[in-house]
Amino acid sequence: MGIKHLKNIIIVSFGFLLVFTAYGGLQTLQSSLNPEKGIGVASLSVVYGCLIISSLFLPRIIIEKIGCKWTIVVSMCCYITYSVGNFKPNWYSLIITSAILGFGGGPLWAAKCTYLTTSGIKYAERTGKEKMDVVNHYFGVFFLIYQSSGVWGNLISSLVLVQSPKKDTFGNESYSHCGANNCPVSYIISDSSNSSSASSGVPDNVRYTLMGIYTGCGVLGVILVAALLDQIDLKEGQNHDRTATISVWRSLLATLNQLRDIRQLLLIPLTMFSGFQQGFLSSDYTKAYVTCTIGLHFVGYVMICFGATNAICSYLFGKLSEYTGRILLYMLAAATSASCIIALLLWHPNPSQFAVFFIFPALWSLSDAICQTLLNAFYGVLFDDHKEAAFANYRLWESLGFVIAFAYSNFLCVYVKLYIVLSIMILGMILYLVVEFLEYKKKSSSAPENLEVATTTD
Repeated sequence: MGIKHLKNIIIVSFGFLLVFTAYGGLQTLQSSLNPEKGIGVASLSVVYGCLIISSLFLPRIIIEKIGCKWTIVVSMCCYITYSVGNFKPNWYSLIITSAILGFGGGPLWAAKCTYLTTSGIKYAERTGKEKMDVVNHYFGVFFLIYQSSGVWGNLISSLVLVQSPKKDTFGNESYSHCGANNCPVSYIISDSSNSSSASSGVPDNVRYTLMGIYTGCGVLGVILVAALLDQIDLKEGQNHDRTATISVWRSLLATLNQLRDIRQLLLIPLTMFSGFQQGFLSSDYTKAYVTCTIGLHFVGYVMICFGATNAICSYLFGKLSEYTGRILLYMLAAATSASCIIALLLWHPNPSQFAVFFIFPALWSLSDAICQTLLNAFYGVLFDDHKEAAFANYRLWESLGFVIAFAYSNFLCVYVKLYIVLSIMILGMILYLVVEFLEYKKKSSSAPENLEVATTTD
């Protein structure tokens, strides 16, 4: 890996690490930290709803106008506002800052993916290496660093929230309303012992300390990228438009036109599964299993297992895919997710089973690491000529998964949500295999033609 390219990948990765240390930590706490009338989960629905809109309209426009670097910088500033809004959470502060964050999210992720993919392809062309291998490696390095934000964000929240009132986990309390049996009505019936009442006791000084740290992390991330990241030249036609004024509708049409590619349509369910899975873990698992049983102050520690394992697996599987191929790793991810879902359906959480609360996020992070790392790289290489539109679609459909998961969070029982996630995963894997089959046929049919051309030339 070239020194210059490595420097830029590291800077992008650490910039995201700092910004998402704040946002990731807040996301896992929203259902428990701001439970009143479901305001926390509602704010997350707004985030990903606006992210869908921004993914459709904004990435190509902004990237063409100011380039990948400054798109990342401006979009990161949008994320900082969400931390500020959580200082004094109410419907106005949270919903407005959630919308700002969501509108910045589409351009941020599209610019990051375009930056990494373009850097990887340029380096591969210069060194004669396989494009897919280099891009996989770049995304592996990025997700190794970025996914560790889950460790730092949750560690910060746990160390700060330990000062707030704790849930008594050694009494004779019944936990029958926790886990897969958890339903919205159980939080009304069991108000004296549920996560809502436990989380509502966070003192203002503790909240201000936590939000101050998170805001500082976001500001540092913006400064790092703005000061040290190099701008990158995109392909002709991607960097600027010489013949026409950039329009919102052209960007929208480019994103929607991407859906004419059958491969993009087939990848939609698997892309949405990523949002469903992460949405369930950050909202329902933390609330119905962790907070409901052992208390809010353990949410951060439990989710550290997810972040740490995810970071390691992201890099590991990014490299391992060079030797095993994608399909085998996706099968591993599917088997792991299915096993976790079935186990969560059958498990009756109890404080005496303390270690189990940490095992599920660790296992599920393995599946998420494979999906995040390899699917991002797959999009980048599969749709090389339309990267901005392709990555806009990626964020669009993943965000739709988040929106749906957060939208029904306050209305469905946990076991129903688990069945939904399992169904989306099965459908996504089947259609992903169809895409792999189409790519295999395409390469097989082009090989004889290349051989015939070479023979004729000789």
